[in-house]
Amino acid sequence: MIKYKMKLSAEQEALLGGSKGDIMAKVMETMIRYGELFGAESMIPITSKYNHLVTSFGLKALGPVYDLMEKLIDAGALSDQKFTADPRPLDKNVPSSFIQNIVFNHFMYTKQDFYENQLNKLGLLDKDAFTCTCYMDEVGNAPGQGEVLSWSESSAVVYANSVLGARCNRNSGIIDLMGSVVGYVPYFGLLTDEGRKAEWIVEIRTTEKPEAQLLGSAIGMKVMEDVPYIVGLDKWLGTLDEDAKTYLKDFGAATASNGAVGLYHVEGITPEAVQQGKALLSENAKVYVIDDAELKRVYDSYPVIWKDKKAKPKLCFMGCPHMSLNQLNSWTEKVERGLKKAGRDKVVIPTVFTAAPAVLKIFESTPYAARLKKTGVIVSYICPLMYMNNPLSASMPVITSSNKLRTYTSARYYTDEEILEQITKGGNV
Repeated sequence: MIKYKMKLSAEQEALLGGSKGDIMAKVMETMIRYGELFGAESMIPITSKYNHLVTSFGLKALGPVYDLMEKLIDAGALSDQKFTADPRPLDKNVPSSFIQNIVFNHFMYTKQDFYENQLNKLGLLDKDAFTCTCYMDEVGNAPGQGEVLSWSESSAVVYANSVLGARCNRNSGIIDLMGSVVGYVPYFGLLTDEGRKAEWIVEIRTTEKPEAQLLGSAIGMKVMEDVPYIVGLDKWLGTLDEDAKTYLKDFGAATASNGAVGLYHVEGITPEAVQQGKALLSENAKVYVIDDAELKRVYDSYPVIWKDKKAKPKLCFMGCPHMSLNQLNSWTEKVERGLKKAGRDKVVIPTVFTAAPAVLKIFESTPYAARLKKTGVIVSYICPLMYMNNPLSASMPVITSSNKLRTYTSARYYTDEEILEQITKGGNV
């Protein structure tokens, strides 16, 4: 057996030695090697009740993933935790052309049913536990402060670390599952007190509440993988209520996708910042000032990669990451007001609001659901990114207020206000 530098407990040594079989030994070895790449000197137990996996889509090209999953299932090396997974890639209710449907169903996601069956055997929380916002109350996978996770999905990890105060590194797909299977993760980075110190002080000096996705983008591109400590945002957020959580959901997703932020602290708002304040700052922390001019500079820097930059949008996606219940409710009211002002009954651009199946189930029981349906807006559990991740969809002029979707696809970013104007009035902003 290879001798590793990492200090292992007796139980960990036994797992590595094959006490629970060769497959479990290989999983343990993988986690050890992964940890040593990042300088981890030990492993610590996962303490969260549930896990979250990023790989949710049955792409035909992921043959090695399916083979690995089958080996784990056959060996009984199942997850110690039930888990949620990222959103499904397909929904027949989302507008798509005949050719797109052929590509989706016969070339791209041909293994979707097979893969979901594997996930069920491995420990999926329930048959509809597919969302990037697994931490929503309706979904039921919200870890407590200080709990150790083995999650991946950048927007979920940054939310868990920052808003909930849990501890998780930015893991990759499959590593998330392996940590859960073996019950341990390497101790480094954002799991440590030192790794959660802030290397940046970000001062918010805007004259109005900054757009969440735009502010997150600016910070992510500036600090990259470092931890920012944000001052001045509490003026606009007030307390950590549902509105603030929704704001930080979208803000954090942008920091994580436009940069590589896995944790941020907001003075007076997020739990560790409330408890420790400026003690979270590293020595010689750098300063980044964000005012109105800086946000405009960032917005103006976004490239428009549509072939025809003046094309009329053919589709609008909202909800990357998935929308919250109060977001669905508030956007129903916004769309209604926008249509009334425009003298219209229905949106003029096919528009899709995405949310977790569990959130949509609650939403459908409220009066807002029927009201939103009257506007022509479609609700779906789909992953917009997976819809866009092919040449046919990429060539479509799609608009969004998600900086994550803008970053990873050809979708064009607009602020919430601009999106509302486009879908209710029409015409390019």
